[in-house]
Amino acid sequence: MNRALYPGSFDPMTLGHLDIIKRASLMFDELIVAVLNNSEKTALFSVDERVKILTEATKDMKNVRVDSFSGLTVDYCLQNNLHIMIRGLRAVTDFEYELQIAQTNRKISDNKVDTVFLTTDLQYSYLSSSTVKEIARYGGDVSHSVPDYVEAALKEKFKGIRS
Repeated sequence: MNRALYPGSFDPMTLGHLDIIKRASLMFDELIVAVLNNSEKTALFSVDERVKILTEATKDMKNVRVDSFSGLTVDYCLQNNLHIMIRGLRAVTDFEYELQIAQTNRKISDNKVDTVFLTTDLQYSYLSSSTVKEIARYGGDVSHSVPDYVEAALKEKFKGIRS
């Protein structure tokens, strides 16, 4: 079985993430989308909320499973017998950062984990979760960046918090 992991913080999930998930799901028999619980960052959405959002987003993709994890992504891969990691690229600056991580993961895994890069659709190349959160925080329109249920969740999170 040809399996891959698409890890990320997904805080929040954007249409760019969804584009990568859809395309990767067509390339592999099973795609695991895993939410990283990064204790170094303060997330807007809890891990459970992000898992729920991703589960909703992928409910019609029969070969996609959503999970969560803490620690090193490469360790998650090795513990779950996954040898391919998917990463999305928006720009050259993403590539430089992601290449370094891919090479490190390959070294740490004793050459057992490879990274496959997918370039995002041009219509989503400007998107980042950070930008979406900032726009939503100030009451801006994020409908072109996230699914409806994510937009509603963002509005709920920022209700009464306009700064």
